[in-house]
Amino acid sequence: MSTESPTQVVEQPYATMSKQQIRFTLVAMITSLVAVVSAMSGLNVAQQQLAVALGATQSGVLWIINAYTLALAALLLPVGAIGDRWGRKTVLLTGLSVFGLATVGAVLATSVPAMIAARSIAGAGAAMIMPVTLSIITSSFPPDERAKAIGVWAGFAGAGGMIGMFVSAFMIDVVSWRWVFALPLILVVIALTLTSRFAPNSKEDREHPFDVPGSILSALAIGGIVWGLHEGPDRGWGEPITVVGLAVGVAALLLFVWWERRHPSPLLDMSFFRSRGLSSGTLTLVIVFSVMFGIFVVLYPFFQAVLGWSALHSAIAMLPMGLMMMPMSTIAPRIAGRVGRRNTMLAGVAIFSAGLVTMALRASVEGGYLSVLPGLLLIGLGMGLTMTPATEAITETLPPAKQGVASALNDTSRELGGAMGVALLGSILTAGYRSSITPKLAGLPPELAKPASQGIASAFGVASQAGDKAGLIIDAAKHSFIDGWVRSMWLGVGMSALAFVFLAWHGPARTESAAAPADHTV
Repeated sequence: MSTESPTQVVEQPYATMSKQQIRFTLVAMITSLVAVVSAMSGLNVAQQQLAVALGATQSGVLWIINAYTLALAALLLPVGAIGDRWGRKTVLLTGLSVFGLATVGAVLATSVPAMIAARSIAGAGAAMIMPVTLSIITSSFPPDERAKAIGVWAGFAGAGGMIGMFVSAFMIDVVSWRWVFALPLILVVIALTLTSRFAPNSKEDREHPFDVPGSILSALAIGGIVWGLHEGPDRGWGEPITVVGLAVGVAALLLFVWWERRHPSPLLDMSFFRSRGLSSGTLTLVIVFSVMFGIFVVLYPFFQAVLGWSALHSAIAMLPMGLMMMPMSTIAPRIAGRVGRRNTMLAGVAIFSAGLVTMALRASVEGGYLSVLPGLLLIGLGMGLTMTPATEAITETLPPAKQGVASALNDTSRELGGAMGVALLGSILTAGYRSSITPKLAGLPPELAKPASQGIASAFGVASQAGDKAGLIIDAAKHSFIDGWVRSMWLGVGMSALAFVFLAWHGPARTESAAAPADHTV
């Protein structure tokens, strides 16, 4: 364990930051964050256009999408530590530049390898941006502004993906798929300008060797696990590429914990996980974001295949969830200040679970959008109430000089949770669909029944060649999709119940929730 106590060097102490500087710095951080998050979700609505324009297979399209997420998730912890050590503003400006140039490369890419390379580099740039945006807030903002700013940050972190999908769907419908990169590029230019002018710089003031082995092991651990979770639903959980990815990730994670417990200046001090705030905040974010991203996997096929909506119409249908989430994440710190952080998180997880139960009980082909809207609203409300206190619980556990690592841990929890949710809920949806549709297609020729059982998109494809059996296949596919949906939602209920029980047992103590970060040493 580290025997030294690092201090925090702030280029401009928060006591001297004007209201205008605080305001514009927050805008710069949020703009940077939304650029990263929207770039993560935007290409999901352009998969078909990507395949046609670049001559990509489905596997190639998935690599284009996942290369960004993989690079981002794997590099979060090392880059967060680099920001603490060499200056958070410096790392943020570098990341914005790398991200912007790589995004331009994606716009100009004419082949699958070129697009994968551009997206990988953009993911590396995003890893320099995402944790630093939060650590600048937590390390530089005055205490009376910090909680509110974290709430705004958390709201945009949760809703940024929906903003990205909405803008991307609009661009695809109105212009072309290459315009999905327009929003991130515009945001990067704004963020570079505001960050250069207004954001303070801060870094850790301690001379010690950088934990290179820990950084490599953390990248292998998170990268391997995320890789395996991405590949499992597509290629199969028993395929070598999936098994190797998960095995490397788990082995590297165990080695990382072993190394960090013995290193004199660890990348992530394992003793911090004894804090109820850090452990409960991390687990809560992993589970909540796991279920939220899993819901995205379920909802878009429902809107597009079951209801027959366009990509833009489907993106608009998701906005009510974000409209509930964002204001509630800003209000959550005030609620936590009155009733305690644990009680606020418990209420948020309970409301979130109620939304999942509502969707599981009400979702139907005949009920359409109104059958899922109440659940969406409750999920957004619960997310907003949960995210901010969970984020504060993580960032306040680590000292100010380690805010880059704290923010990276917060972001890693979200990324890992998202990958888990897509894998788990997506797999349950697929299994439920197949088991439900098989008896409904009894009596059909195998050349129709077999492809129809592979998924709702395949069922719609084969229905066009099925003559008078088309109506039967489409109806069976829609209702079987809902059956699979219900199973995935009940899995989400079980996962959120686990978070609720853990919070009730080991959530932040009231005294811990009220603890402010240690003072800066300037």
